Amino acid sequence: MGGHGEPEISNEYGCSKSGGVKVMDIQGRMIRERERAIGMTDTERAWRAKWVKDQVLHGEPIIPDNWYQERYNPIRRFYRTPMQLFQSALTPVIGSLKAEIARHFIAKMGFLILGTYAGLYYFKYNAGNWERKGGWKVTVNRPAMYPNDKDFPNYKETAPHDYATFGFEKSSI
Repeated sequence: MGGHGEPEISNEYGCSKSGGVKVMDIQGRMIRERERAIGMTDTERAWRAKWVKDQVLHGEPIIPDNWYQERYNPIRRFYRTPMQLFQSALTPVIGSLKAEIARHFIAKMGFLILGTYAGLYYFKYNAGNWERKGGWKVTVNRPAMYPNDKDFPNYKETAPHDYATFGFEKSSI
């Protein structure tokens, strides 16, 4: 129960939105846009203008001095350092938000390019062949054939060396 014998407003979970304190509506009928569109008196208009102005928080957000150290662990701070310096140098030139966006996209593109080069290197120099047990082995299946296709059954006699040799027949041994 709220104050003065009135039921307290609760949310879908049954707990109080206001922590047991009676809710006080400071917007009045001006909370709804239709009410404002009907027309406001000069007093209501001045009150609404003051209320809207009071909603602006000055100096926000306030960032504590050790926020960066608390937010990121030492390893993450280490690998973020180059782009942090880049963002710091770019901020006076193009602004804080644009510098952060530039940092984000340049860092992500750098990781994408690095990952692509690492994948290409791995696939080029670690291919699965007859000389090693591991690596990526690429096999090509015979195309699917149906009875009404022109070249059906597309069967050719295969030699035993065509089966899973992984390049042995091409070796210089």
